[in-house]
This record gives sequence, C-alpha cells and structure tokens, in this order.
Amino acid sequence: MSFVAGAAGATEPEDNRVTFTVGLTNQVDSFNPFLGIEAESFEMWALTYDYLIGYSMEDMSPMPGLATEWSTSDDGLEWTFDIREDVLWSDGEPLTAEDVAYTLNRALTGEVESATWGAYLDGVDEISAPDTTTVVLTLSEPSATLPLIPVPIVPEHIWQDISEEEVSSYAAEPSSGEPIVGSGPFRFVEGQAGGSLYRFEKNPDYWKGEPHIDEVVFRVYQSEDPAVQALLTGEIDFIDGISALQVESLQARDNVMATNGDSPGFDEIAFNTGAVDVETGEPLGDGNPALQDQAFRHALGYAVDRDLIIDRVYQGAGQPGISIVPPAYSTFLWEPAEEDAYTFDLERAGELLEEAGYTLGADGLRTMPDGTPIGELRLFARSDSKTSLDTLNYFQEWLGELGIESSVTSVDSSNLTDIILEGTFDVFQWGWYVEPDPHSMLSYLTCDQRGDWSDTWYCNEEYDTLYEQQRVELDEDSRVDLIKRMQEILYFDAPYLVTAYSTNGQAVRSDRFTCFTPQPNPGGVWLMQYGAYNYLNARPTGTATECPDGSEVTIAGGAGTGADGSDGGSGVNLALLLGAGAVVVAAGAGAVVLSRRRGTAGDRE
Repeated sequence: MSFVAGAAGATEPEDNRVTFTVGLTNQVDSFNPFLGIEAESFEMWALTYDYLIGYSMEDMSPMPGLATEWSTSDDGLEWTFDIREDVLWSDGEPLTAEDVAYTLNRALTGEVESATWGAYLDGVDEISAPDTTTVVLTLSEPSATLPLIPVPIVPEHIWQDISEEEVSSYAAEPSSGEPIVGSGPFRFVEGQAGGSLYRFEKNPDYWKGEPHIDEVVFRVYQSEDPAVQALLTGEIDFIDGISALQVESLQARDNVMATNGDSPGFDEIAFNTGAVDVETGEPLGDGNPALQDQAFRHALGYAVDRDLIIDRVYQGAGQPGISIVPPAYSTFLWEPAEEDAYTFDLERAGELLEEAGYTLGADGLRTMPDGTPIGELRLFARSDSKTSLDTLNYFQEWLGELGIESSVTSVDSSNLTDIILEGTFDVFQWGWYVEPDPHSMLSYLTCDQRGDWSDTWYCNEEYDTLYEQQRVELDEDSRVDLIKRMQEILYFDAPYLVTAYSTNGQAVRSDRFTCFTPQPNPGGVWLMQYGAYNYLNARPTGTATECPDGSEVTIAGGAGTGADGSDGGSGVNLALLLGAGAVVVAAGAGAVVLSRRRGTAGDRE
C-alpha cells in the first residue's frame, strides 16, 4: 500500500500498492554499471542486476549468486562456475552462461569497463561459456581474490549493440516508457542520473521469489534536515546518511527506529603527491612541491587530532583512523608500533618538519628546504558533506599553528573528481568503502592507477611489487603478511592521513516496514549492502507475522533489538538493528558514501 501524510504526520493507505520510499542526500552519478562511482549507483545496480557470486549476510563471505557452485584446479589456473537454469531477464529472455561470459569479457578487455572492474580479473586470460550453464575462467597465474567478482551481469542481447565507443556515454536509463532490462528483484522504470527521483517496480518473476514490496522509490534531498522531516511526516519510509545527533533525536520518536553503525571503510585527508601526465611522465597540474616530499606529509600525520575529529565532527560516532584497511577486516589490518603511532603532537610535527628542512622564517611561516616560501596550500572540501568541510577547517587551524598557510574551498563531488584528475589541488578530504577483500582498495594506490582510480597520484615501486605478489599468493598467512607490509609503507609515505573509521546513521518508519537484517550480522548495514537482500526481506508492518530469518515482527520506536537479538554494531552510541536502519559505510555522518569506485568501488563517494 502507498501512504499519504496526514495533518499531524499520520498516514493512511491510499491503495493496495506497497511502496517503500528511501530518502538519500546524494544523487546517483550513473546507472551504467561500467561507469558509476557513487555508492548510490551501486545500490541501484543491485536492484536491477544479479551477480555471479554473492556476499553472505553474516560475514560477507562468498555465497551462491547466479553461480550455484564453483571449483578451481589444483594449480589455481582454471575456475569453473555452474550457472542457474531458472533465471530470466525482465524482458522474458533466459539468462545463461553466455551472458555472464559476455559481461566479464567486457570487464576484462574493454577500455572503459576494465578501468572499473579489471582489478577483479587480474591474471585471467580467457573467459568462456562452453555451454549454457557453465562459465570457465582460464588464468595465466593464480588469483588470490577469486571467486569474488562483484560485476553486475548485463544482458548480452541488449549490450551487444552498445559499442566500446558508446559505452562511456551510455546512460542505461529508461526511455520511451521502457524499463531497463535486468535480472534483479526490481525493474528500473523511472529516473536519470543526477535527478531527484528514481523508481523501481518489482520483478514478479525473480528467481529468489517475488518481493513483498511493489515498488521502491528513492528521493534525493539537498541536506539531511529536510530528509529527516520527510521521514517524520511520512513522505519517506527510510533515511540514509544522517548524523549521530539526528540519530539520537529520532531514537526518542514513536514509530521510528534509528541507529549508528560501524562502517567497513575509512575517511582520509589526501595529498597531491605529484600528478603526472601518464603518457609522457611530465608534471601535471600545479600541486605544491612540499607535498611531493614523504617527510613533509608524514610530519603532518602528527598535526591531526583524530580524537577531536571523532568527538566534534562525527559527534562521537566512529573511531580514530589508522590504515586503509578498516577494523571490520581484522585479519588484514596492520597497526603501527606504539612509538610510531600518530598522536596529536604539534611539537613533534614541527620537529619533524625542521629535520626535513622546512624551517620557520622570521615571519613565522615555514619555508621549503631551499629557503623559498611554501606558499598557501589549497584544501578542497566536498560541499555535499559537512564532515568534509569541518575536518578541513580543523586541519587548516592545525597547519596554521605549524606556520603553514592554507585555504579551504568547498566544491561538489563531481567537480572535485575533475580537480583531482587535473592535478590542480594540494589537499582534499574524502573516504573509501573497502570491500571484504582489500585487493581492489590496495590497487588504487599503485603506480598504474595514476590518472584513473588513484586520487593522490602516489607511486612507490616497492608497494607495487608487494601488490603483485599478494594478488597471486594462495597461502593466506603469507598473503596477509604482504598486505600488512603494504599498509605499513602507506602509513609512513602518507599519501593519505586516515582520519576516521566512521559510522553511518539510518532510520526507518517501524510502523511502516520491518524485517531488516544487518550485513554483517550483527553490527552491519541495512541498505547499501553487498546485494539487495533487505529489499527482499522487508515486509509491510501489520501484514507480516514472522520475518524471513524466523524472528518475530517488532513494532516500536527508539532503541530496540535486532532481528538477531543484538543491539547493533560496535561503534559509539549504537542502537538496535531491527527497524533501526542499521548502517552503511559512509564517508562520515552527513557525507556521501563513496563506494567510491571511481567509475566503485571501489571506492568515488
């Protein structure tokens, strides 16, 4: 049923159509699964398309998707996937192994497609479909990341008409009243990238079962305040990306569940380490030469009060950051020795700058080692993220105390991406959403990614060598050691100063919908998951007597317990998970989540 708001925010059924309306504070940048980079784009793809391999709700380990089973040869050079026979595209055509092979081959060989997804197919030489239910990957060297290939599978009979030249401008949006052809639980029927409304209708023939929601509507708001008001008045049912203060306020409301949840990602202050023309190797842009010096960047690591940032910028909802691998993936996480750990110590930062030749002049400003002025550093914040702006305003103050001039400029995320690729910046703030295997995140810092996924123009040959070793290392302990050494290099080279492992605030009208399950479970997110699980799990409150996991339906407001009986994530001020709208990884409260895969994932926010 749809709902309309009453005079005091009450709602009444308008018809029998069940509409689930989600409020966002960031737009989709592309519905083309070979182009998009925003987290919201990934969410839309999950509704529209299926994946070869899924991620479990419990711990995001590999689970069947379109592939029911998979196996590999003893030498790791051949992978075989068994494909379901009961899947239809939304136009009625059967989905077969040929569609999977076609999609992955585009991701392997297409210039645009491989820029986005190629890292997941490292070492793969050939992808074939010997029959309609089998896909075979032949490799020249083992791959440590298989079977994880998070590429949305597209229909060959549609995409074969989209040439390599056309793919970079193909919108993949509904036109002339025709929905986009996909195999996912919903059909994309209305909306365009950069717009304020996106509408999806359920796919009644979905192979996992027909959704209990007739349509999903996403509405984009300019900021979180009007989005929160829309939740309270009944205009929307769910809100993503709200601050910890908003969560606390909503927890006191009847018929609303709200929570902060830990993010499997990180936020960072990033430096221009030396932009170059990737064709000629010549310098690109106008980055400040001081930031090309590892010693200068590392010294600034002691000029960031991470505890203050968590307390004041993230309102207590998060943890101080260390490495590009978040604590959620503890197996891979590296931590510095106590004597090397960043503390907020402006005196030590100043001493390290002095040792590196950046001395204070008579005017109280630091100079380059050759005695010339450092000049004013340009700090770019994202206008769609209060977190970004607040972080850099504090950083500007701390730089000033060190005798380094700087200015903060706020630009939208799209313009910031252009500025980064042009090399016309010194510092910016953003964040990454890290996948369960950190391979793709690690790849963004390699030399080959300059001009593409790299946003700091960082290049270190030792790091690149370790990257190549870890991606083919099949012994888990040995691979973990390699990945930890890579994090250590990044920590001391400091292309990023990791500031926070943030949380994301979400809320849901618990009088409207129930039966959300967190991913991972417990302590994970409700929407913006790896997969469209909760769009299938969700039930209209009042019509459901039991949730898919067997738990009872709960109708309550404020804090409560999750479907698993837990109290939510492990972050600060966490609330319930059932009806709570658990958490998705964000680049900070009020920030845009960058799954951020610049084209993701990866990971632009």
